[in-house]
Amino acid sequence: MTNSSTYDVVVIGGGHNGLAAAATLAKKGKSVCVIEKSDAMGGMARNVAMGEGVSAPQIAHLLHNLNPKVAKELGLGDLLKGSPLPTTSLSADGNHVVVEGAMVRFADGTTHPDVNAYAKQTAQLRKFAGLLGQLSTKSPPKLDGGLTSMAALGELAGLAKLGLNVKMMGKKDMREFLRVVLTNVYDLVLDEMPDGPLAGMICADAVRGNYVGPRSPGTVFNLMYRLGTGGEVRMPKGGMGAVARAFEAAATKAGCDLRTGSGVARVNVEADKVTGIVLEDGTEIATRAVLSSAAPMATMKMAGIEHFDVEAARRIKNMRCKGTVAKLNLVLKSAPQIEGLSAAQMAGRLLIAPSAETVERSFNPVKYNELPTAPVVEAVIPTLSDPELASGGRHILSAVIQHVPHTPTGGWNDANRQQVIDTVVAQLEAHMPGLSSTIEEAQLLTPSDIEDLTGAPGGHWHHAEMGVDQILTVRPVNGLAHYRFAVGGLYLCGAAAHPGGDVTGVPGRNSAMQLLKDGVLS
Repeated sequence: MTNSSTYDVVVIGGGHNGLAAAATLAKKGKSVCVIEKSDAMGGMARNVAMGEGVSAPQIAHLLHNLNPKVAKELGLGDLLKGSPLPTTSLSADGNHVVVEGAMVRFADGTTHPDVNAYAKQTAQLRKFAGLLGQLSTKSPPKLDGGLTSMAALGELAGLAKLGLNVKMMGKKDMREFLRVVLTNVYDLVLDEMPDGPLAGMICADAVRGNYVGPRSPGTVFNLMYRLGTGGEVRMPKGGMGAVARAFEAAATKAGCDLRTGSGVARVNVEADKVTGIVLEDGTEIATRAVLSSAAPMATMKMAGIEHFDVEAARRIKNMRCKGTVAKLNLVLKSAPQIEGLSAAQMAGRLLIAPSAETVERSFNPVKYNELPTAPVVEAVIPTLSDPELASGGRHILSAVIQHVPHTPTGGWNDANRQQVIDTVVAQLEAHMPGLSSTIEEAQLLTPSDIEDLTGAPGGHWHHAEMGVDQILTVRPVNGLAHYRFAVGGLYLCGAAAHPGGDVTGVPGRNSAMQLLKDGVLS
């Protein structure tokens, strides 16, 4: 082995959370090295080439929930500039529903009859989401250590402030918050409005990325999480690849050493403390701390399971992380059209979620490892607002497909892959006549592919289900929920850590701050 260098901190994984952690530490004067196994930084936010002159979003295709505090600290404010995208929930009868902020209209500009109910409900959920958001940029309170230290008192102070703010909302809102936070979104929505494309849109947002349907308990919390920074969605110029490059640039500017093309084979541990890492090519790097944005089990294996107690290993093994989201990229010879939509609406977020009931039915096949027959689809056409992403007048259609099994009956053979592609294209073509005749190339990533490509357990975008039993002091699991990962100097900084997934940058930033607070580098 060759010992190439020494750093204060090594960060495993160059996704946005790893880069956020690295930049945060480097800005505090620490020497930091980021190790990325693939050939480029960015993780799930990167763009990939699909033939000559085409740059498509490999997995994530929209920016939402980027935390303003992270953006300010790392100088990423440009990503939050520009108008949010409208969301259009497509309808078979052509009465497409367009949502912009609290305003709901039909595509022809006429006001939707449920605009007041939607505005009232969304305002209340945003208010509740703001309360929960108070805990997002803090380490979750450690409840098993008593009140014997200032750190413990500080952590509990955040929880006490949340309780006080809930109480200060007034009795009516407090009761409503406690009533809905653990309930299901299906009942919440249909108590206020009839079923249809608007209700379907809300339910689709509440289940996206998770192994749930709208009737599943806790889906209102999922919806609040998506509304944590207001619920707006954006598509920066250059797509999500520009987001990945912005995080990378922040880390580089802060002085981080970024290395690609070689993964970490082992985390060296001596006397129950991290001493360094060994790369897959045999290179050894000495360090006082390791922050891992890899999955918890993968991190545990790199450090050696023998350094963890049996109960911790059992809990990590039993984490719920069934990925149910697939990604389809289409390269098109020409731009698709949807009758009745304006150019701005076509360039926004397009949803196929006709009703709350169809979103619930979409969940049924995946329970039995069956292929979807009418999945929920979120689509964008990034080339309509950024033609430079594809040359020669071509266009990219990017579709996120909800409720696709990780391993269907019969496995992911060519026939099953093609069936999913055909199903989604047929759904899109019902609104975009002639779409199939314009397809030049189709690329499908199943949950299994996403797991192989990124290491996300089960292909789950959030690394672990965002259920109420896997958040705050039990994320990823009870006893390992404080970023510290049992071994001295080893921390989690990815989506499996508090507060969870999406391109927020918060788990990475929080993990770095916790490392500094713990004095490991002093």
